[in-house]
Amino acid sequence: MPIQEKVLIVEDEENALTGLAELVSGWGYRTETARDGLEGLDRAQAWQPGIIITDLKMPRMDGLQLLERLGELKLENLAVIVLTAQGSIEQAVEAMKMGAYDFIQKPIDPNRLRTILANATRQRETQLELEVTRRKLRETGVLGHLVGSSRKMQELYALIERIACNNVSVLITGESGTGKELVARTLHDLSPRKSKPFVAVNCAAIPETLIESEIFGHEKGAFTGALERRAGCFELAEEGTLLLDEIGEMPIGTQAKLLRVLEDRRLRRLGSKVESPVDVRVLAATNKDPETAVADGHLRGDLYYRLNVFNIHMPPLREHKEDIAEIVDSMLRDMNEKHDRQVAGVTSEMMDRLMAYDWPGNVRELRNTIERAVILCGNGYLEPKHLPPGFGSRPAKHLPEGPGNVVQVEVGTTVDEAERRLIMKTLESTNNNKTKAAEILGISLKTLHNKLKEYGGSGNGVESDD
Repeated sequence: MPIQEKVLIVEDEENALTGLAELVSGWGYRTETARDGLEGLDRAQAWQPGIIITDLKMPRMDGLQLLERLGELKLENLAVIVLTAQGSIEQAVEAMKMGAYDFIQKPIDPNRLRTILANATRQRETQLELEVTRRKLRETGVLGHLVGSSRKMQELYALIERIACNNVSVLITGESGTGKELVARTLHDLSPRKSKPFVAVNCAAIPETLIESEIFGHEKGAFTGALERRAGCFELAEEGTLLLDEIGEMPIGTQAKLLRVLEDRRLRRLGSKVESPVDVRVLAATNKDPETAVADGHLRGDLYYRLNVFNIHMPPLREHKEDIAEIVDSMLRDMNEKHDRQVAGVTSEMMDRLMAYDWPGNVRELRNTIERAVILCGNGYLEPKHLPPGFGSRPAKHLPEGPGNVVQVEVGTTVDEAERRLIMKTLESTNNNKTKAAEILGISLKTLHNKLKEYGGSGNGVESDD
């Protein structure tokens, strides 16, 4: 079926321009040409193409300047593909950071260019679907596999929406259990590659002797025990997305081979003499500080900079506890279906316990806790009795030392009065944040509310639980 997408080609070398235009037109695209960035900018404004293929080095206005000016025009769903010579990967990466869809090295591999164009033409449809997703997000606080309406999650959603449709590498960081793989899956599902495979591999879980075979594949007889040819993760994820989890645990030698694949977009199986092109978007994740890993020699600096075109940092659950209620509701729906239960919700006492806990295992620990409670409960509402034994047991949190955080109790003061002073002083030190005060005091939020009622009101005008 003929393709009607409009492609503008910007190239200052006449023979290259003509040949590229004939090649792209032969695939069914409607093409226009321009001989430098300035002319390309004028054509883009007048013709409104869906895709622009541009060289980086041109007179009057180079490719990076053109990309910057195109960004100011805000052409709807425009995909820019940059052409780069050997040794100019840094400029290509800079172009990707500025919003380019993808890059291809000269001399151009026609098969790779055709694949990139095909992916780019699917971008408009994906963008329309993404707008529907945005509306859903505004209404429900859900984006793909992620749940939460807090400010931190809204900022995360905005970044994911911005980069999902681009073919850039992304480094996802955050503590264990925060949902880094969920971010990767959401990026995949919101991209033009969504109909293709999503493959996740944990580099820390594969023995060092097998990791290259797992990632790059091998030929029969490549090593002892290689009884048959095997495709690696790159081939399994062809035209889709590959997540390399715990990238800092990958052996340094394997990191060097991975860097070459990322830069050349070509792959050689172990034991093979032939390289083949690969079309995979690579995402990486780590629960360690990547800059520290580079400094310690566990992560190659050049690989880090190649992967870290964009960084998405997943906040720990303790930093966005206001999302817990929404996350629990979502988990309950999943768990009811998975275990054939009919749990309607959680009691206020149960929610108080969940909110008062720091969740060192983050969302993963919360999910395990809710799953256990659902199985025990069966139906009705989750209560504190459904929590694991010893849940929440930890050393009490203390306020920072200082004269402003000292509670004066004279001899003769009743226990009730001493308790009242301690509660009010704790509220004062937390700027009247009841949730935080209850956590410091080691009591539930409901207990704190009851105490304040005994004192004749909310206490010091306290009305916020945030």
